[in-house]
Amino acid sequence: MNQEKKNILQSLFPPLLFVILLWVIKAGEIVTHIEFGFLGIYPLKSTGLIGIITSPLIHSGFKHLFANSIPLLVLGGCLFYFYKEIAVKIFILIYLITGLCVWFGAREAYHIGASGVVYGLASFLFLSGIIRRDGRLLAITMLVTFLYGSLVWGVFPDFYPEKNISFESHFWGLIVGVILALYFRKLGPQRKKYDWEEEEEFEDI
Repeated sequence: MNQEKKNILQSLFPPLLFVILLWVIKAGEIVTHIEFGFLGIYPLKSTGLIGIITSPLIHSGFKHLFANSIPLLVLGGCLFYFYKEIAVKIFILIYLITGLCVWFGAREAYHIGASGVVYGLASFLFLSGIIRRDGRLLAITMLVTFLYGSLVWGVFPDFYPEKNISFESHFWGLIVGVILALYFRKLGPQRKKYDWEEEEEFEDI
């Protein structure tokens, strides 16, 4: 196995473990005949605080779970491949801050699912590629736009006929990803500067 294939597999391993955990939990619901929806985020209730940790692990059904599993693998794999130095920190911050924002600013209902994490990853990867102006990262920006550009409509409740969609999770995930992309813009991979660019900068001083 060459080094590139090894790097790709290593990058897919963390998000794959997370997705497997989600499916194991869903299987646990079926086996025990217990719905874990009560472990979601319930805004502004002390009992709903646990949902900041548990809500991304809970899904309403297999359709909901499958819809989040593929983008978690794709976007998570991109995060851990291109931003491996800060990937764990970014994932954890998106996970926790999005949940906290939902707890502070969402409708009174149980909010479950990992879609907030998906939106956070997508917006982080999209904006980071633009900010860093690196060819490979811009390619990832284009990939995210092509595959998941339609996600932006998920922050508008009128685009969902189903009223049980947590568009607040989508909105806060997107905002958190943008903020983290700006905050960590000087960490992780950076665009390579060529000698002629450095000379131009020197001449402009």
